Amino acid sequence: MPAKIISVVIPFFNERQNIPIIASEIIQIFNRSPYAYEIIFVDDGSTDGSCEAARTLVERHSTVRLIEFSRNFGKEAATTAGFNAAIGDAAICLDADLQHPPALIPAFLKKWETGADVVIGVRDNDASDTGLKRAGSRIYYKVMNAISETEIIPRATDFRLLDRKVVDRFNALTERGRMTRGLIDWLGFRREYIRFKAPERQYGEASYSIHKLFRLAVSSFASHSLIPLRLAGYIGLLIMILSGILGIVMGIDRYFMPLGFNFSGPAILANINLFLVGLVLVSLGLLAYYIGQIFSETQNRPLYVVRNEYKRQNKI
Repeated sequence: MPAKIISVVIPFFNERQNIPIIASEIIQIFNRSPYAYEIIFVDDGSTDGSCEAARTLVERHSTVRLIEFSRNFGKEAATTAGFNAAIGDAAICLDADLQHPPALIPAFLKKWETGADVVIGVRDNDASDTGLKRAGSRIYYKVMNAISETEIIPRATDFRLLDRKVVDRFNALTERGRMTRGLIDWLGFRREYIRFKAPERQYGEASYSIHKLFRLAVSSFASHSLIPLRLAGYIGLLIMILSGILGIVMGIDRYFMPLGFNFSGPAILANINLFLVGLVLVSLGLLAYYIGQIFSETQNRPLYVVRNEYKRQNKI
């Protein structure tokens, strides 16, 4: 029986010094394992000689492959390209900066062999994270889990293993504005978790700035929930209800039974305007509902995802 093949996907941007180190560690791990393997480096438009460093590894090792982008398309695109190219029975994605420890790969494979379809690395709080980043992370996960139909595990990373069937389902997803971990969580399947503490980055600087993280968060909100689109309608409905109640009180006080409020004409006019503003926002909410339907259709996600299929074998 041939050995199972494991694809290791490593997207990178300006990681010249880290690339030989991570490749060496992964090669040593698999040389001591029963698995065949391939390492797929994806160069996301590096400008520091990272591509040349990876190309050197390709020339030295038949198990190393390199995909070079024409420019910087972003980590999500690079990760997707790696999964598209992977031929293994399972694929493991990890960052090139060595903050996703390659030494944990055997633990990921063990959980996969015992039945997990997806194994997710969950990062413990790191002292190197700034207070702003930790606070932003907490807010992001609270908001995301409040509005999304898919549960997002706090501190979950892109360090994860995907079974072949999960890779195939992931490759079938077509949306452009994507967050890889969110799409994998949306797919479901049987999941296991491995907690780890990230070591300090040895070389280079993190390429994900606060600005990029914010853009990714906004993109994930839009990709995994229609609530932001419908928010105007909800606000408008609340305004209509409150201004409607106030209008009834104003009418009773002025024309039927004085309640002692003595609302002035401008106050009544302001409330009418407030009610009309609410009506406009409700109309926008209805419009957003139909736009949301179009958005869901153009994402072109499958209606359902099958984990396994079983049928009785007919005997002849």
